[in-house]
Amino acid sequence: MGSQLLNYYEAIERASQDMLDAARNGNWDEVVKLEGACALLISQLKHAAAGRALGEDEAQLKSRIMQRILVNDAEIRHLAEPWLEQLDDMLAGRPKSLH
Repeated sequence: MGSQLLNYYEAIERASQDMLDAARNGNWDEVVKLEGACALLISQLKHAAAGRALGEDEAQLKSRIMQRILVNDAEIRHLAEPWLEQLDDMLAGRPKSLH
């Protein structure tokens, strides 16, 4: 059962990496699409993990996967900041500033 749970974590990590690649390319529509896929995987993982524990080795692997996901997430957020500011300015009707 543990390997099935790890498969979910690995799939989330792959989607996280794909989101980061899309963010680096400025493809925010793809980022949003992949974010939805991650949310679905997380929901499935929660359901599959209910009442199940990982062994020590599997827990260590899970921890390393989660750390990589968090690093990806932090970089995605950093890349998204300028885009979100532009979106906020556009929605508020503020003209785009030139730097």
